[in-house]
Amino acid sequence: MASSCGKTIMDLFKQPAAKRLKRVSSPPQSPASAAVSSFSSAASRSPDDGQGEENGVVSQTGSLTPEQILKIEFNKSLAKAKLNLNRCAEKVTNSISKGEGMQHVKLKELLVEESWLQALPGEFEKPYAKNLCKFVESEICSAGVPIYPPQHLLFNALNTTSIDKVKAVIIGQDPYHGPGQAMGLSFSVPEGVKVPSSLVNIYKELKQDLGCSIPSHGNLEKWAIQGVLLLNAVLTVRHHQANSHANKGWEQFTDDVIRAISQKKKGVVFLLWGNYAQAKGRLIDETKHHVLKSAHPSGLSANRGFFGCRHFSKTNKLMEEMGKPPIDWQL
Repeated sequence: MASSCGKTIMDLFKQPAAKRLKRVSSPPQSPASAAVSSFSSAASRSPDDGQGEENGVVSQTGSLTPEQILKIEFNKSLAKAKLNLNRCAEKVTNSISKGEGMQHVKLKELLVEESWLQALPGEFEKPYAKNLCKFVESEICSAGVPIYPPQHLLFNALNTTSIDKVKAVIIGQDPYHGPGQAMGLSFSVPEGVKVPSSLVNIYKELKQDLGCSIPSHGNLEKWAIQGVLLLNAVLTVRHHQANSHANKGWEQFTDDVIRAISQKKKGVVFLLWGNYAQAKGRLIDETKHHVLKSAHPSGLSANRGFFGCRHFSKTNKLMEEMGKPPIDWQL
């Protein structure tokens, strides 16, 4: 199965060292913005602020500023996400190299983030999940229609954003169904792929809300690394067949993900855009969490309540009220 999915977290660590250290000039930023502004593409560069940082270790811990602490935490999360992605890619590569015709990895082996395995104990042993695994694996093995995203990115949202790091959740419906678009993160596409209309509208609202400049790409990995879980309700789709893997079991799986967040965490901000996402509100304990609702950012509905919703600034205000670092939404 082709994996022409543009840049992913692995690519982010391939930047030359000189590029990683180059600063991008920008206006004065909040502490959260400063913590990640040195990353040139989606979530890329390792910071170097002259305090002896190396691979996330600082020699003079007593002299760390809040900005430096945030940088270190960001880089630790980025490194862990990269490790998880590498593990999934190796599993797929090893499966293909066997050349036995069954060029797929068992679905349950592609969720490698330990925190989610602990939060969802025995999930893949449930009857619905066994049926789901059989269905998806048979679809991948079929020589007919390609399945998106590539296998190593099926659980990219969960493998990138561990449950202990989740600060906000943006729920989508199912993956983009064009070649090279889907990367396992809701609304996100790899760099080099045309930015979809819904994401264009998200960027417009960001600019209006927070003054963020509109990026030239649609890769949202930087949000995911900061703790924004970009979760589609359905995690796979056939080529050019929207909702083709709906009602096969994915909805139950991702509902259980949302329930786990609701039950095990406190103070998470859920951004529910459109009726489909808002229906997931039934899974969220609003006495413990914050729920923001608006119309969907698609071209058909953005003018009916998404534009002007100010969900990004509202999320950051809630973060600050809870004593958490705000999200740096600038890409």
